[in-house]
Amino acid sequence: MGKVRDIVGYDTPLAADHFGHFDVNTAIQIGKAMEPFRLAWLEDLVPWFYTDQWKQISDAIDTPTLTGEDIYLKEGFIKLIDAKAIDMIHPDLASSGGLLETKKIGDYAEEKGIPMAMHFAGSPISMMANVHCAAATENFVALEHHGVDVNGWEDLITGMKPIVEKGFVRVPEKPGLGVELNEEVAKKFLKKGGTWFAPTDVWNTKDSADREWS
Repeated sequence: MGKVRDIVGYDTPLAADHFGHFDVNTAIQIGKAMEPFRLAWLEDLVPWFYTDQWKQISDAIDTPTLTGEDIYLKEGFIKLIDAKAIDMIHPDLASSGGLLETKKIGDYAEEKGIPMAMHFAGSPISMMANVHCAAATENFVALEHHGVDVNGWEDLITGMKPIVEKGFVRVPEKPGLGVELNEEVAKKFLKKGGTWFAPTDVWNTKDSADREWS
């Protein structure tokens, strides 16, 4: 972490992600060790549903804590917020309940003085949904995203290019999400042997996901 800070300096926000596979004491030890580097947040130190453990961690360290990318609907966020267990929330619009539900989540957090970062890993279509929600939510801080380095990712939509410019995304002004799916490009991303809009019955099985948190 010290080497990264030396490279980017202290004017650039820096955060650490994806822990979650150890106990509260370890999380606190790591949090305290990271304090000299002035991180924007520490994410997913323990599973999101351990509210009491999150409060222990948040009370013990100075670096802001954040979780929420695996929470579905606002009730899970409300429990963490009301318990003052975390410093920031991190919903994923594609799995938290969509545009309106994520707006409700952000608004509830804003009323309680809690900032909202947003998690996102998917297509530019989903990204534009996140951008619209973020623009309409007062306590929005940042949108995590993972697609801009994927070759051809921006070509998946028409109507906006570049999508990300110097770390920022313009809010589209056209109807709907403001962009359209480029189906011909999207078809190039199909897995070998895959078909366009193939059935996804695999997700109907009980063991389609191995756990409820990342």
